[in-house]
Amino acid sequence: MKQPRDSTEGVPTFPAGIPIRDALGAKDDRGEIMIITGMSGAGRTQAAGVLEDLGWYVVDNLPPQMIEPLAGMMTPVGEGVKKLAVVVDVRSGEFFRTLMGALESLRRHGIDHRIVFLDASDAELIRRYESVRRPHPLQGEGGVLDGIGRERALLTDLREQADEYVDTSAFSVHELSAHMANIADPEQKEEVTVSVSSFGFKYGVPADASAVLDVRFLANPYWVDELRHLTGADPAVRDYVMASGEAKRFLELYVEALMVALKGFVRQRKHHLSLAVGCTGGKHRSVAMTEALVAMLRERGVRARANHRDAGRG
Repeated sequence: MKQPRDSTEGVPTFPAGIPIRDALGAKDDRGEIMIITGMSGAGRTQAAGVLEDLGWYVVDNLPPQMIEPLAGMMTPVGEGVKKLAVVVDVRSGEFFRTLMGALESLRRHGIDHRIVFLDASDAELIRRYESVRRPHPLQGEGGVLDGIGRERALLTDLREQADEYVDTSAFSVHELSAHMANIADPEQKEEVTVSVSSFGFKYGVPADASAVLDVRFLANPYWVDELRHLTGADPAVRDYVMASGEAKRFLELYVEALMVALKGFVRQRKHHLSLAVGCTGGKHRSVAMTEALVAMLRERGVRARANHRDAGRG
């Protein structure tokens, strides 16, 4: 168990004379530090990308002696770095030999951290290197297998100290992503955020839309004098648009299909979906349908939000 020291005597300071322990805060709120290491070709880059997508501050190929000063930059409150992931491996050359000393220094100064060691079988590592046609960083004048052997010898002690050992030999990209997300936060709730934006076709389709719904088949409030100056967010316009059986049926069927898709997106580690709902000017029908769609998704427990790009035009 890693225990903090009882005094700050001998503790490095960063910045401006503040002891690292004090800069990080108390044990319960000092943030999280994860060291990602392991065999070249085992998926370190993919693992780091997953953490970055989850909001971690990721530094790749960092010299080990820089880990502790970087930890001192973390902030327990307010804005700043609260989750730090550092990728350290043999690419750092001679610097890598200082890693064990750097980790011991973290423990000695009471800086909690987790070591995640990624590995794969020799056969799988060779296959991956052959597929990308790149040399192993330690193969020198020999072959890929020679480099793998040298790397395994260097990493023996580090592997034994790892808090998490991950064999990626049989992992797909999505399986590795899901595994890393679970390591980062075992209690996280898997869900997709759905952003629904209304728009007018005459102003162009949103470039970031994953799917576009065309609701120009619905009755147009523009041709009703008392509704023309209002938007689809107004109850009178909303009721007019959603009064027809086809509008209700369209909404129900689309939500049913979307719920199936969202389950699949969770499995594929897709966390955000952008939908665009369009009518001619983006003021009436698309706004009303967007509001109705978001409301129904929220009733189903989906995290959804609405945006009306063109409602204020015209």
